[in-house]
Formats: sequence, structure tokens, C-alpha cells
Amino acid sequence: MLCARSIKVRDGAPIQNKAIHVAIAVNLAGHKEVLGLWAAVYPKAEVQTCIVHMARASLSYVNWKQRKKVGADLRKIYQAATADDASEQLDVFAQNWDAECPVVSQIWRRHWDRITPFLAYPADIRKVIYTTNAVESLNMSLRKIIKMRGSFSNEEAALKLLYLALRNASKKWTMPVQNWTAALNRFSILWPDRMPAAERV
Repeated sequence: MLCARSIKVRDGAPIQNKAIHVAIAVNLAGHKEVLGLWAAVYPKAEVQTCIVHMARASLSYVNWKQRKKVGADLRKIYQAATADDASEQLDVFAQNWDAECPVVSQIWRRHWDRITPFLAYPADIRKVIYTTNAVESLNMSLRKIIKMRGSFSNEEAALKLLYLALRNASKKWTMPVQNWTAALNRFSILWPDRMPAAERV
């Protein structure tokens, strides 16, 4: 998982905005770890919108009496077997709900390319990657540090401060990722060369 924070850097010139990328991974035991900080671009990264946040944002446009029904119909979209099936479910959703809450289907269509990547994976893996809560929580910690500082003298100063913030935040990561064992088994089937059996715990 990657998250990017924008920082202001003076570096002997007019202040510039730069993106610092934080890479978070899950080890074989199911615990989150920070892999590092980079001021670089990841063109091959797969962008996945948090499904939990999408659903919550959608329901804010729905009358509270209808939220349970609308939520159930949204689940049919993001729990579909494939992206094509999800697209069909979105069409059905629009037919059923656009008259009363047209904004919801529009939001999903607008963000469709960032909603569907996780649908390419088996259900066991989806359970681990459908939410970006881990990234959001970390992002909040970094945002506080950056906001307090304002701007940095150079990129190295920013990386040092963010490293310390990450070290403090990662001390709270004591529990393994939920549903990790099932996902680990699925990863081992899909990418056996990347999952050394001897190291599994």
C-alpha cells in the first residue's frame, strides 16, 4: 500500500510542493510494516479507492429510512464476482434508486476505475485490501506533523521528521491484519515464487 503526503520544501528557492510516498506492507505474520519513504513516482501502482469510504459517502445522500436498503444494494456491487458483474449491479442500482437519490450512482460511475481493481482478486484477498483504513490512519498522523511544521528547509529534513513520525505510529501496530491467514494462503497459490514456505508463521 502506498500513501503520498504533499510537503512544502524551500531548498534555497521559492517554496515548492513535493510528494513523499510511504510504502506500507504486511509481513508473513500478518503485521503491518513501513517499507520506506521516497520522493519518487510509482507509475505501475494500482490505485484502489476505499470501499468502506465509498459506501459511507454514498449513504450521506440517502434518507436515513432508506439507508439499510441502499446499503444492501451497494453491497451487491462491491461484492460482485467480477468487474463486469459489478457494472451490471451498478446499472440495476441506478434503475432502482436514481429517481430518489441520483447522486449515488453518479459517484460510483465517476470513481469506477478506482473502485474495481480489487475485484480482480479472489474473495480472501479482497477482505484484506477493500479498505484503506491502515493508510488513512497513518496519513492522519503524518498530516499533523506536516501541518505543525509548515515548510521544510530541504527534502532530507522532511524525510527525517516523517521517519520519526512513522516510527512512533508503527509502535501501535500490535495486532495482525484481519482475515490475513486466508489471504496469505491465496497469495501463496497465486504467487508461489514470492511466498517462501519456510518463512511462513
